[in-house]
Amino acid sequence: MSKKPRLKWSMLMAVSGCAALLCAQGLPNQSPDTTYQRAVADYNAGRYPLAAHRLEALLPFAARNFEVHELLGLVYASMSENAKALDQLQFAVQLRPDSAAGRVNLGAILLQLGKGTQAAGQFKKALQLEPTNYDANHDLGDLYAKTGQVAEAQPLLAAAYQANPHAYDNGYNFAMADFLLGRLDEARQVIQNLGKEKNTGELHNLLAQIDEKQGHFIDAANEYEAAAHLDPSENNLFDWGSEMLLHRTYEPAITIFQAAVGRYPNSARLDIGLGLALYARGEYDEAVKALLKAAVLSPSDPRCFYFLSKAYDSSPNQADEVIQAFRRYAALEPENALAQYYYALSLWKGHRSQGSAVDMHHVESLLKRAVSLNDRLPEAHLQLGDLYADQHMYEKSVPEYEHALALNPDLSDAHYRLATDYVHLGQKEKAEQEFAVYQKLRTAHLAEVDKEEAQIKQFVYSAKAAPSGNP
Repeated sequence: MSKKPRLKWSMLMAVSGCAALLCAQGLPNQSPDTTYQRAVADYNAGRYPLAAHRLEALLPFAARNFEVHELLGLVYASMSENAKALDQLQFAVQLRPDSAAGRVNLGAILLQLGKGTQAAGQFKKALQLEPTNYDANHDLGDLYAKTGQVAEAQPLLAAAYQANPHAYDNGYNFAMADFLLGRLDEARQVIQNLGKEKNTGELHNLLAQIDEKQGHFIDAANEYEAAAHLDPSENNLFDWGSEMLLHRTYEPAITIFQAAVGRYPNSARLDIGLGLALYARGEYDEAVKALLKAAVLSPSDPRCFYFLSKAYDSSPNQADEVIQAFRRYAALEPENALAQYYYALSLWKGHRSQGSAVDMHHVESLLKRAVSLNDRLPEAHLQLGDLYADQHMYEKSVPEYEHALALNPDLSDAHYRLATDYVHLGQKEKAEQEFAVYQKLRTAHLAEVDKEEAQIKQFVYSAKAAPSGNP
């Protein structure tokens, strides 16, 4: 919303008794013009109640004065009295429909009231009156950008940038629009121009994203670091640590995430990032601890539980805590097949590692629940096959392995276990075929590494898109 009203004073209605009324309102004996100018000064100084008092006293003598109604609307808006602001600004536009600034102010209050379509209409009318009006171009461009209409926003933000290249907020939004539209060199130029006047963390962060898109990974890391030093926000620290993680510089990533978690102890995505860095570095016990903390902070985040299940495979020492986390996840997400699957595996693996009896009926029911919710989970069918094979129930295990392989023929474990079952069933030829496939897939662990790296990238990009932690 425009903060500076126009100070030209139109002829007020000449009404006798003006001075007496102003005194009655508790104001000194002064001319209406002086009262208005003092109201402007109060508004600019943030003394909104006093400004409103002065202007309300003027209304009987300026019933159809554009400046008084417009300024009073701006004052009410600054006091969050939006309904009263809307009335004043609408009336001001009726008084002077050819005022681009008046329409911009009206559009801004409409936007605050959630009337985006009406706001856009006022901004467009302002542009028809003044095509180069900075506020109209900026506000309409900002509205389009916030509603995902980046292509429509970009030329408007560009026009506002041409009108005022020193306006930081518009310049940043303009650079972001260019970035999102793939105009990377243009975005870089705008950022560099803005940086000469205001060196901020978010400019370095956006520049890092441009560097990353253009394959300049070292430059990107340096820019993320600069952003974090200038503004050690949770977002900037996450981006810096993630850049280290994505490019497998795990020890710096651990250091960054540890410092970030110390600063922002309630950030689930920072704990997940720390857990991933520790896991990738082979520090599985510490990875499980970090991911368990993330699971407490964000008990329904599927990204956390995927990586917790991986880390737990290599570190079953914290079985009770992990089982509790997966139990809570399964209870919170009863229709989530993976939640039931992870809970089943945690029970099975946890009790086995502790040497205690496993309630296999419970594990089986959870796995069956998982495949009933999503029959296209090859891992769940594989685990059901293992469960039945361990009990020598080959008539049940073989169909589960076959189902798993129909969904994913590259599951080397399924080929191996199916071959073993065929041996027990005396089906030598089938067993040899499955063993042969298994031998070809012995390097499948490399594919698993690739899969885990893809999952790490997916986590990083999804966490950047939803910094609040919502997956």
